[in-house]
Amino acid sequence: MTPELMISNKVRSMEVSATLKMAQKARDLAAKGVHVISLSLGEPDFDTPEFIKEAAYQALKKGNTKYTPVPGTMDIRKAISEKFTSENGLDYAPSQIVVSNGAKQSIANIFMAILNPGDEVIVPAPYWVSYVEIIKFSGGIPVVVSADIEDDFKVNASHIEAAITDKTKAIIFSSPCNPTGSVFTEQELRSIADVIAKHENIIVIADEIYEYINFTDSHISIGTFDNMKHRTATVNGFSKGFSMTGWRLGYMGAPQWLADACNKVQGQITSGAASFSQEAGAVALRAKSKETVEMKEAFKRRRDLIIAHLKQVPGLKVNNPQGAFYVFPDISYYFGTSNGSITINNADDFSEAMLTEAHVGTVSGSAFGNDNCIRLSYAASDDEIIEAVRRIKVCLESFK
Repeated sequence: MTPELMISNKVRSMEVSATLKMAQKARDLAAKGVHVISLSLGEPDFDTPEFIKEAAYQALKKGNTKYTPVPGTMDIRKAISEKFTSENGLDYAPSQIVVSNGAKQSIANIFMAILNPGDEVIVPAPYWVSYVEIIKFSGGIPVVVSADIEDDFKVNASHIEAAITDKTKAIIFSSPCNPTGSVFTEQELRSIADVIAKHENIIVIADEIYEYINFTDSHISIGTFDNMKHRTATVNGFSKGFSMTGWRLGYMGAPQWLADACNKVQGQITSGAASFSQEAGAVALRAKSKETVEMKEAFKRRRDLIIAHLKQVPGLKVNNPQGAFYVFPDISYYFGTSNGSITINNADDFSEAMLTEAHVGTVSGSAFGNDNCIRLSYAASDDEIIEAVRRIKVCLESFK
């Protein structure tokens, strides 16, 4: 028996998450005593606010340790429903909400629920690394539509319209975006909505996990538009805005038929999320905490800091992202250069060189659908940000 042949074709064709892969490489180097500054993972460096931890502790103390209903407790679904209404103008009843083990599971639930083999999903690029792999694993075909740094990495309605075929089943995008930090304006989203509205069988998956880390005046949910209300699944969670990455708690609101289908999928795969996490999540949503605002302000200040330093690196192109905690500089200026032992031909080479030569962990843009860029997370201290960019600059001076 050959072990490799025992693995399914679907799994063998699946790419390893580039962000997790690069983070592991950075950890491996650090284990050898190398001082690596990792700007690769999309994880806030703040601790979970104390009042949320206390809510989980109290839930455990009172014995809230049992199975919950598959789509979540009624309390957290009510809290999410209230949040959608008051903060986003979205009308999802508790029955239309499914709480999952992270927003990633919510996305997987949706695609497993709607895709048949050969169905197409439009994916604006740059995109979050897992979209394409989840779509393929669910039997669908990702149709990538790209935008570059000159357009702030935002595809427009005409790009999307040109990609629609009779096989198009869905479109998925994030705003604020991972990996670029780009935020779609209300007019940009309306233009996209008007195109999608012409095709009655297309579902919109709006990934709003970075909603609370938005440096513009307001966050716009595409599901609030009249022509999108009946066909939008809005995905969100607690990991980014509340710094609850390890709690594994996400959620979605969707038309009732889709929520029911996702409930069915989740019921056969994981059942409900952890009971005490859900209780803490409900408390977090209702608190309107100052910690969320403080984290956003810190990220905005760090964005300005990292951009100011990146602009001092010759050859890099940097835009001004309006949300999340990433910058996505164009590094193509260095393609074809060498330091004598390493040649940079693409973003993969660039990212690898920064790790091995400068000891800075980044993620190649190829994982996000753009091979001219790298992703840098500024969920790090000021000193780490300054030193990381200094190392990159010094390292690149040797590439001619």
